[in-house]
Amino acid sequence: MRKVLLGNEAIARGAYEAGVAVAAGYPGTPSTEILENLARYGEIYCEWAPNEKVALEVAAGACWTGVRAIATMKHVGLNVAADPLMTLSYTGVRGGLVVVVADDPGMYSSQNEQDSRNYAKFAKVPLLEPSDSQEAKDFVGIALEISERFDTPVLLRSTTRLSHSRGVVALDERKAPPAPSFKKDPQKLVMLPLYARGRRRAMEERIAPLREFSEAFPHNRIIWRDRRVGVIASGVCYQYAEEVFPDASILKLGMTYPFPDGLIMKFAEEVEEVLVVEELDPFLEEHIRSLGIRAKGREYFPGVGELDPDRVLDGRLRWEGRPVLERPQEPGLPPRPPVMCPGCPHRGVFYVLSGMDVVITGDIGCYTLAVFPPLNAMDTLICMGAGISASMGMAKAGLEKPVVGVIGDSTFFHSGMTGLLDIAYNEGNVTIVVLDNRTTAMTGHQDHPGTGITLTGEETREARIEEVVRAFGIPRVRVVDPYNLEETRQILKEEVAAPEASAVISRRPCVLLHREYGPPYLVDPDLCTGCRRCLRLGCPALERVGRGREVKVRIDPLLCTGCGLCAQVCRFDAIGREEG
Repeated sequence: MRKVLLGNEAIARGAYEAGVAVAAGYPGTPSTEILENLARYGEIYCEWAPNEKVALEVAAGACWTGVRAIATMKHVGLNVAADPLMTLSYTGVRGGLVVVVADDPGMYSSQNEQDSRNYAKFAKVPLLEPSDSQEAKDFVGIALEISERFDTPVLLRSTTRLSHSRGVVALDERKAPPAPSFKKDPQKLVMLPLYARGRRRAMEERIAPLREFSEAFPHNRIIWRDRRVGVIASGVCYQYAEEVFPDASILKLGMTYPFPDGLIMKFAEEVEEVLVVEELDPFLEEHIRSLGIRAKGREYFPGVGELDPDRVLDGRLRWEGRPVLERPQEPGLPPRPPVMCPGCPHRGVFYVLSGMDVVITGDIGCYTLAVFPPLNAMDTLICMGAGISASMGMAKAGLEKPVVGVIGDSTFFHSGMTGLLDIAYNEGNVTIVVLDNRTTAMTGHQDHPGTGITLTGEETREARIEEVVRAFGIPRVRVVDPYNLEETRQILKEEVAAPEASAVISRRPCVLLHREYGPPYLVDPDLCTGCRRCLRLGCPALERVGRGREVKVRIDPLLCTGCGLCAQVCRFDAIGREEG
């Protein structure tokens, strides 16, 4: 049977067919759909973990019972999971363990575009890079076999283009998983220094047989054509190379670490010139050059942003000494900057904060869009959890202005709690705002520990943010309705002025998740003065009409959710709810 699948769907199918018993991860584009699809099979335990570190540790515990396990995450999530990954390379596995990481070249939905391939060399674990949906499925099973054969976790790297592109995939039956069991072996699994030293040697000793395996790996293959130039590529970049260099010889690498040095050198000896096509870091190019091969890549193919056939073609033209093509810009829709949705419950909080003389340390989520005009209500952004921790640093540095740290509910459970504990323990005088919209909204409305629902839709215990905050020792905890601007303004002013740490929990469900819209609001053009005060909310449902002194505001009834924020900010009672 054959089916057209997204790369992420294919990875999920590969885990299912390979007999994976446990899968854990944290949602993050472009990796989210892997677990969402895997959970639908119903024969595998799947969970959204609070963060990627926990997810990998859950998968590790499962694999130590002899069953196969995977952990899924996006590239920045691998940073969070790096701590257990480095030591799992020492302990090794029992059942297969695969870490699926999806990179985001071009930063379509990320704060950076790091190249996760470097983690394979750092942790000394094998790295596989599928180039299409069929390989995405197949490589999961292959990675699990490598993991078990060589007693090591394996990295499987995808990218946005592979994860979110479709291809035809041949489907197979599921391999039955073994029954779990556990055998004590502290020298293998308890990494205190005495035992870790021995496992360090074992880790190094497996590199040589892994390199031999990589040399013979069938998905590392040479496609001989014109030998005047040889192109080396991996992952989705192989597809671009095939399109742009149809006559060139190509070395396609499916297993990129350990590097298949013999195969690379054999290929280089048979061609006159070597070009390396890869996204982001010169991971392959630097190693190939270290072998004494005069490979070129970065000088022709940019290391910033996502590659595509046009950018690779531009690189070929530069290599050939020809001018890069000037492509006409296709007429399209006018640019539309990202904005928070109409009725977004976060808008009220940021509208109030934008009118206060405070520094706002932000975090990762759709609420990060508050940085844009007209709200202009976010001053810093690094990574998940830093919205809390950075506020502590600013306050302890002696900043005179009050500091407000902002974080979402899912992010709070992901990595915000330790920063909050630091504030309580070291007596920071900051105000933390937790934007609780009852979901992980930015990545597609996944559940988390605060929603009371698991990945598979089962009801479970609900972690209440205010109870967690109080348990950490934060002395002042308030809950507000962000649709009530006066209440939100009053409470935020009180807490920012307080002489000790405080937390404000803004609680309203995401408007896209709970579509209980009220009747839309209308603007009375006779009462509207055109002051544009309501436009400072940045709501897409509000728009200007008219010109010059005749400018008024109207509300698009198809976009209005009836939240009522605009009516609260209008000083002339020009906005009211549609009757009937």
